[in-house]
Amino acid sequence: MAEFFKGIGVIPFEGADSVNPLAFKHYNKDEKVGDKTMAEHLRFAMSYWHTLCAEGGDPFGSTTAARPWNQIANPIEMAKAKVDAGFEFMQKLGIEYFCFHDRDIAPEGKDLAETNQILDEVVAYIKVKMQETGIKLLWGTANCFNNKRFMHGAGTTCNAEVFAYAAAQIKKAIEVTKELGGENYVFWGGREGYETLLNTDTGLELDNFARLLQMAVDYAKEIGFTGQFLIEPKPKEPTKHQYDFDTATVLAFLRKYNLDTYFKMNIEANHATLAGHTFQHELNMSRINNVLGSIDANQGDLMLGWDTDQFPTNIYDATMAMYEVLKAGGIAPGGFNFDSKVRRGSFEEADLFIAYIAGMDTFAKGLKVAYNLLKDGVLEDFVADRYASFNEGIGKDIVSGNVGFKELEAYALKQQPIVNKSGRQEWLETVVNQYIYNNK
Repeated sequence: MAEFFKGIGVIPFEGADSVNPLAFKHYNKDEKVGDKTMAEHLRFAMSYWHTLCAEGGDPFGSTTAARPWNQIANPIEMAKAKVDAGFEFMQKLGIEYFCFHDRDIAPEGKDLAETNQILDEVVAYIKVKMQETGIKLLWGTANCFNNKRFMHGAGTTCNAEVFAYAAAQIKKAIEVTKELGGENYVFWGGREGYETLLNTDTGLELDNFARLLQMAVDYAKEIGFTGQFLIEPKPKEPTKHQYDFDTATVLAFLRKYNLDTYFKMNIEANHATLAGHTFQHELNMSRINNVLGSIDANQGDLMLGWDTDQFPTNIYDATMAMYEVLKAGGIAPGGFNFDSKVRRGSFEEADLFIAYIAGMDTFAKGLKVAYNLLKDGVLEDFVADRYASFNEGIGKDIVSGNVGFKELEAYALKQQPIVNKSGRQEWLETVVNQYIYNNK
């Protein structure tokens, strides 16, 4: 088997003072943070599509990175070369999980039967690699958005023939995910939305999408797939109006169709930005609703209104993300999948390693800071004191449901002048900065 990343060995941990671009500064997989190692907390995963399939192309220019594993003429042999490259990459980085779309790992054939046959051949090859290395599948999914058949959507298409094809493709992707021991399966509605209401029956489209998800739930039970089902919210791009806009929108949809007990969220930082939210907001909404399932670790550019999928390097965002994850009790059986791509000008193979190291170090640092914030209780204590009025007197009666409008009116008529306290936002932001800067 050829070595694709020649001259790059296993990436070492060298500590915060290291200036070696091919070494970890903060991510030490065996270091304990609380009662878990960093590897157990973070469960990092490689994204197959951005790492092995992308070559730096964009809508305005051709590819810039000629990856050696993508230069093989035979499409099946090329698919197997991607497997070899991916597992070499993960072993050298110490990454224990990967994620894929079905079309990432195997090309389409002349029809669905041949496509499934090719997929099975590549899956068998991947399975051997997994057994040899111990690397696991975090999640699988179906690419129901690239092919032109999905121009009007998949589960929300106006064409019943396309709906049937999408259902068959998802059925196979769930089978493959189960075959490879996947711990989760993701539904990303890449084109589940609409461009204009002039030609759209939104009621039928949403009903049909719910029918598709119910079919998936039923089939998973039938074949004994026990992995976690995840929905990934995204507000726009490629479709102008996505039905899965954000966590709150997805929850409303799931609850309407009685599907909320079967699905959790796969939260992506860049998608939160596109929805006009912070990364922490989306994680918080998922946590308080007990639907935080997994994370796509990346970041967007606030000056660009599209999905830039940059590698995460913002320590503040990573800290507050880990704050929510720790408060949720951890991310397992989900993880941190780097749904991130190197910039178009970063075309050398070493740049892939440098980018992953940056992202892994960022979340490792964020983990340590968030753990110390929670351990010291500085934010928790302030919040508890801020809402203390609901622990006694009229506040306790409100929370316990012992009063209604009449009782509250009678109380308000006798009230003394109301006195509020400062929220001290600026001080709290300074406290978080102190924990980051002081390496606490």
